[in-house]
Amino acid sequence: LCIADFFRPADSPEVDYAAFHIVSMGRKASEVTAAYFRENHYQDYLLLHGLSVEMTEALAEYWHHRVRTEWGFVDQDGPTLAGLFRQQYRSGRYSWGYPACPNLEDNATVANLLEAGRIGVEVSEGFQLHPEQTTSAIICHHPQAKYFIA
Repeated sequence: LCIADFFRPADSPEVDYAAFHIVSMGRKASEVTAAYFRENHYQDYLLLHGLSVEMTEALAEYWHHRVRTEWGFVDQDGPTLAGLFRQQYRSGRYSWGYPACPNLEDNATVANLLEAGRIGVEVSEGFQLHPEQTTSAIICHHPQAKYFIA
């Protein structure tokens, strides 16, 4: 199984599509957490870092929901919040650096495509996104697109 399985072949007469996104909590979250750590305020650091990382994930899920809405199948979402956490919706959102999409180099491709600098996001030499509380993804519309380990 691989992400390509969720797309039509290149020679298919039917049009296929994908969505890409980059979301970030911005530089301020990284600056403040770094200052807390540097000043030995570890509890504040851990609380704000955890909150900002989870807020980034929540923002990514919000945009994934918006994409499902625009694609016209948000009505296929599961009926409960707990179900959404178990991917009870149509489509899959895959971020680079995880088993299904291991090549971090693709962060640079998507950052260029989406002009990530407009929201203050940069890609490091090691293809990490900065600020730290940032994530990028490809969203596949296929009804069987779910998380998997390649």
